Amino acid sequence: MYGEQSEGNPLALMRLLQLASPSLPVGAYSYSQGLEAAIAARLVHNEATSRIWIKAALRHAVAQLEAPIFVRAYGAWQAWTAQNDSGFSDWNDWFLATRDTAEFRAETVQMGYSLLRWMRDLAMLEESRQNYLFGLSEVAAPCAFAAASATLSVPLSLALEAYLFSWLENQILAAVKAVPLGQAAGQRLLLALSEDIPALAARAINLPDAAMSNWTPGLTQLSIAHETQYSRIFRS
Repeated sequence: MYGEQSEGNPLALMRLLQLASPSLPVGAYSYSQGLEAAIAARLVHNEATSRIWIKAALRHAVAQLEAPIFVRAYGAWQAWTAQNDSGFSDWNDWFLATRDTAEFRAETVQMGYSLLRWMRDLAMLEESRQNYLFGLSEVAAPCAFAAASATLSVPLSLALEAYLFSWLENQILAAVKAVPLGQAAGQRLLLALSEDIPALAARAINLPDAAMSNWTPGLTQLSIAHETQYSRIFRS
């Protein structure tokens, strides 16, 4: 059942695989999160530079901010009641405020909304929780994913690792399409870079608020450039 305790839930792995699947209908495949602009600028042009770029983005952007926000949203959603927001909306608003370009903000809002619709269509949520989420003006993707994971009783550490793996897989697929790279190169990247995920997830779980950071000015500049890039196949 939805809402079971995470410990001892025999379906936790199945729910985790469903959340991490590329077939999850949230539109992740249509975004590159600045990678396409890096390719256009020739900062990324082969397997080696793809590995450097994706590894840096995972470590210094996603794991340093999105991952700890995910952790906080997960806990807040577990503690949420109709009488106590428990901080979920605050962390959601905090993350949205860190989206420093139009494309980055549109991406997380669109994916968050699509995930909420997926939850609603699968009748996952109690009425009070559903009304609350759809009553928020915008829900960021990491907060929506955290809410879905907690609702499905997927343990936090596994849910966070799945979130990071999904991000990594999508970045590699974007590189395969746009650099372009061969399928074998993509699989080599996934095999190598996924080794970092358990340690990054564990660090995010224990990261204090003051250590969270979104200081990636080069990525911001590339995202801004992508908004007017002449030829592109991704929305960010």
